[in-house]
Amino acid sequence: MLKRCLLTYFILFLVFFIPQISFSCPQDQIQSLLEFKNLLTLNINNHYTTVITLEGLETWKPNSDCSKWQLVRCNTRSPTREVMDLNLHSLVFSGSVSSSILRPVLRISSLVTLDISSNFIEGEIPGDGFVNLTRFISLDMSDNSFNGSIPPELFSLKTLQCLDLSRNDIGGTLSGDIKELKNLQELILSENFIEGDIPPEIGSLTELRTLTLRQNMFSGSIPLSVSQLMKLETFDLQNNSLSFEIPDGIGKLVNLSNFSLSLNKLSGGIPLSIQNLTNLETLELENNNGLSGEIPTWLFGLQKLRILQLGGNKLQWNKNGSVYAQSKLTHLSLRSCGLDGTIPDWLKNQTALLFLDLSLNKLEGSFPKWLADLNIGTIILSDNKLSGSLPPSLFQSISLLVLALSRNNFSGQIPDTVGETWVMILMLSENNFSGSVPKSISKIHRLMFLDLSKNRLSGGFPSFLWIKHHNALNESEQLQRQIPHDFTNLPYLMHLDLHDNKISGNVPSFISRLSSSLEVLGLTINSLEGMKESLPSSSSPLPFMYSFTIEIHDLAVNWKNSKQGLANRNLYLYTLIDLSKNKLFGETPYSLGNLKSLKLLNLSYNNISGLIPQSFGNLEKIEILDLSHNNLSGKIPQTLSKLSELNVLELSNNKLTGRISESPQLDRLNDPNI
Repeated sequence: MLKRCLLTYFILFLVFFIPQISFSCPQDQIQSLLEFKNLLTLNINNHYTTVITLEGLETWKPNSDCSKWQLVRCNTRSPTREVMDLNLHSLVFSGSVSSSILRPVLRISSLVTLDISSNFIEGEIPGDGFVNLTRFISLDMSDNSFNGSIPPELFSLKTLQCLDLSRNDIGGTLSGDIKELKNLQELILSENFIEGDIPPEIGSLTELRTLTLRQNMFSGSIPLSVSQLMKLETFDLQNNSLSFEIPDGIGKLVNLSNFSLSLNKLSGGIPLSIQNLTNLETLELENNNGLSGEIPTWLFGLQKLRILQLGGNKLQWNKNGSVYAQSKLTHLSLRSCGLDGTIPDWLKNQTALLFLDLSLNKLEGSFPKWLADLNIGTIILSDNKLSGSLPPSLFQSISLLVLALSRNNFSGQIPDTVGETWVMILMLSENNFSGSVPKSISKIHRLMFLDLSKNRLSGGFPSFLWIKHHNALNESEQLQRQIPHDFTNLPYLMHLDLHDNKISGNVPSFISRLSSSLEVLGLTINSLEGMKESLPSSSSPLPFMYSFTIEIHDLAVNWKNSKQGLANRNLYLYTLIDLSKNKLFGETPYSLGNLKSLKLLNLSYNNISGLIPQSFGNLEKIEILDLSHNNLSGKIPQTLSKLSELNVLELSNNKLTGRISESPQLDRLNDPNI
């Protein structure tokens, strides 16, 4: 009985006399998180174009335990339940958010990891906020719009293991103080604007597993000190301005699996020491121009190698060497590597191939059936001397997505089996294909880009053709038929080029239904007639859903009575319509003025009459406007004075009256021939 009383007394003593232990996270941290939420919401309210999701944040409420909030993880082993991890990625869907919203979060000194990636945050990184984060291990600020340079305070985070600042607008240089981050295992700074040399102090980060500096502005040489990074597994420096030779010490990095140096200015040969990298899976050295010497056959003896990209250099195939491939490659690029003779037989055993680029070589002979039967996804053999007909089995593979055979000597008919493939990009231009375009092409529902130009194809334009996204059926045997109205199933068409043919009939009404995506419309030098209110009513570019690198020749537009090239690499800058040198008549559609993204409009050398629409003053992006050699009459609209980006204006050879209105931009156009 006495023991029971003593036990009861002891329990009462604990309840009334010992301070209660809190099992809720600290109040100051709760306030910091609520302040972050309020700042974010306030920022959104001040920028009506910004869109956020409150998913997870709706659990952040005053007078509640933040250890139970979503996106927050607290230290449940500690009685104080301090905040350890914040997973705040992708809260903002569009718009912009000031980097100042991060300051409340950075006051939480117990933070171990912070992920604020993909939030459209702009401004400089608030470096002073990191000073007290003595337990910090992981910081992910990728996919934002941070600018300025990397704040020096980040280099004082001695415990930091992972730092990801990729895909921002960060500039400046990479300080040698990076050496202070002795525990760093991942350094990802890709897709920024960081310039200068890679500091030799980078070799002090001996715990590094991942070093990614891709797509910046680094110059100079690859520091010799990288040979000290013995634990490195991924080393990506591609798309910079690095020069000089690849250090021979790279061969010491025996754990390296991914090594990418493409798109630099490197010179010299492929170091012999690379054959020591027995764990290597990816070797990308493309497009350095200065890399030279023979391609060593021992590369194909690296058993784990899967991706080998060597094209776009001065490297030469070893014609006397024998290849005994022990690797099972998935990607191989030997573009412009001096291959001649037939397509190499040793590729027969590369049954895992997904991507093959042997373009810009001197390959001869036919397209081998064994290659057609390998079920490769991308085959690029353009700019060779290949001949003969294509094996029908080539198009019976559901794996084939890209086929580029342009500028060879292939002949015969395009196999009817072409409709059995799922190909998205089909480039067969500048060959000797004959016969008509196979009707089965209408079954390729995922086709994005079709180029059959400069062949010997006969017959009319196939009225059944159903294409998605891109089209370049130009200059092919002077097609002589009206544009098919089956084009109405083209909601994603971005590039329609049918110039230099004998296409007749009215400007088709289907064009008005291409308005949401059409960026290039080239119908110059045909026999089109009529001009109805059927042109696009708006123009907003469609984001690319696929990314690939392939040789596409420049687009020709008609300007000043001659063809002029618009470099393909600049096409993303332009939204243009060229209907010049046709037989168009009637009045200019008023709706053309709604094309606010249009940069070039050429309606010259037609029979268009009536007034220039007042709506042309709404073409706020227009740089080139050519209405010359028509039957336009009346006064030149004063609204043209609003065209602040206009560089060229051609109104000659019409029946227009009055003066061209004055504006700072129009006053610069001093060509008397206007």
